[in-house]
Amino acid sequence: MDMPIATTTVQPATLAFLSSLAKHNEREWFQAHRAQYETALANMRAFTDALIAGMNGHDRIATADAKEALLRIYTDQRFHKDRPPFKPRFAGRMDRVKPDLRGGYYFHIQPGGSFIACGFYGPEAEDLRRIRMIILYDHGTWRKLLQAAALRKTWGGLEGHQLKTAPRGFPKEHEALDLLRRTQFIFRQSFTDQEVLATGFLKEVNKSYQAIRPWMDHMSAVLTTDGNGDPLA
Repeated sequence: MDMPIATTTVQPATLAFLSSLAKHNEREWFQAHRAQYETALANMRAFTDALIAGMNGHDRIATADAKEALLRIYTDQRFHKDRPPFKPRFAGRMDRVKPDLRGGYYFHIQPGGSFIACGFYGPEAEDLRRIRMIILYDHGTWRKLLQAAALRKTWGGLEGHQLKTAPRGFPKEHEALDLLRRTQFIFRQSFTDQEVLATGFLKEVNKSYQAIRPWMDHMSAVLTTDGNGDPLA
């Protein structure tokens, strides 16, 4: 049964502003069109707040609201003065409640390049070692989770950086070498502008995040319990 979720939509004016910003990525233009930016930002704040509310119906999200989730549209030019001053996108991150739940969610709204993602972008060395040890001895569980119909239909397969060969200390001929070589564990789903503007987009994003929960929960268990299933100290 689907959890109820607000029908907040991404407005055409929001994508139109981002398209114009990409063409006129200058401070003077931005200041002259600040009213359009504020309207677009208000739209994305409403979208993000509704998304967090929907996700809390099936997960525990540590990110409180849109103010905390949304990333700055301004480019950091302190060490790269040649960069354009603005990022023509609205993007946000949502973390799960730690220490019990690991992993995070990301969304990126940009004309012609919108997508959502989730998983583990840069695991710390110790976390990566624990993930690889579980793969080494229990890759069957991984295969089952990754081949689940709901996950494959929604997200496809794992993405992210991989080593060219087995990591140091792991067998080069292991049958799960394709998983052991990974340094990132990311899922990504792209959307057209038409899909982003559709009335059901918010609900679709929420359902996509819900479909990945079994794998995210397994990763949380791997990273928070020892070999006997007891919480790590």
